[in-house]
Amino acid sequence: MYDNSIGWRKFLIFTKNKREKTMKQERDNQINNTMTCKKKPIVFIDMDNVIVDFQSGVDRLKDQDKQAYEGHIEDTPGLFALMDPISGAIEAIQKLRDRYELYILSTAPWDNPTAWCDKLNWVKKYFGNNETDVFYKRLIFSHHKNLCHGDYLIDDRPHKHGVDQFSGEVIHFGSEQFPGWNELVKYLMEKNREENHTHSNNKL
Repeated sequence: MYDNSIGWRKFLIFTKNKREKTMKQERDNQINNTMTCKKKPIVFIDMDNVIVDFQSGVDRLKDQDKQAYEGHIEDTPGLFALMDPISGAIEAIQKLRDRYELYILSTAPWDNPTAWCDKLNWVKKYFGNNETDVFYKRLIFSHHKNLCHGDYLIDDRPHKHGVDQFSGEVIHFGSEQFPGWNELVKYLMEKNREENHTHSNNKL
């Protein structure tokens, strides 16, 4: 007489082995996807005189404020709320966001308590405050920019606040090579194409 329990045990063993094999295949696929999917390069962007026109804010100050804060104009309360975007900055950043992970990396004057919130509100005003907006919760304040690790740092002062110790490539905004955003976007787009080409060849 055939023992049904033997057949049942075989069925359970078969089912268990098949399930373990499927789970292993799924884990292997996840590992392969992680290895083959290329992450976007990280770009940190300074604010003052890179995204923001600092002088435009100074020009809007009252004469008495200019006199009171002469020699340390950056400490004027409310100054950073008065500034305009640098020409071409907003459009350029929207172009770059599909190719790069973008973050603002800025300093704020230590003795100007309104600067911190003014800069945040400026970013919300010109770039939006929704989760899908480019700089939503991507605003970093630091006087030690070398502590942030990424691929590129765009800054107009390459020898201040640890910029010269940054681990990636420093792009000197306002220099002869990068006088404005048009030149910078062209450079980063070309770099991105080169990196993608290299990545594709390595996968073959």
